[in-house]
Amino acid sequence: MAGLIEARMAELGTPLPAVVPPVAAYIPAVASGHLVFTAGQLPMVDGVLPAVGKVPSQVDPADAKGFARIAAANALAAVKFAIGDLDRITRIVKVTGFVASDPSFTAQAGIMNGASEFLGEIFGDAGVHARSSVGMAVLPLDAPVEVELIVEFN
Repeated sequence: MAGLIEARMAELGTPLPAVVPPVAAYIPAVASGHLVFTAGQLPMVDGVLPAVGKVPSQVDPADAKGFARIAAANALAAVKFAIGDLDRITRIVKVTGFVASDPSFTAQAGIMNGASEFLGEIFGDAGVHARSSVGMAVLPLDAPVEVELIVEFN
């Protein structure tokens, strides 16, 4: 049965997806104490990346911002994998976002706002978090973005 957080995600037009299977030797998320650490999550939709390549030459920044939202939803699916129920989340502590970037691209923070704004829409004040946004030469599977979360739960 879906809880309040999953209902809110569906209301926002981004329902909780299934957990994205790892592409290497790791698990989607690990709980330690009252924190969950997710593995980096790509913007997979039904097992497929909606776009590949670097921002902005191959992927439009507006699209990449939307992909950051999808990656954040996938990260929440990983959190559910670890703790069973997203309603147990008490705070989004940290978001780390990676953007496959052309060498002169410097607007990674704007791309990662897709993830941050989405988490704020879902969790309100509990969704306000610390964040790093990093430009990368390439990401796994040539994905344009990747998102990791650290989440507090009870």
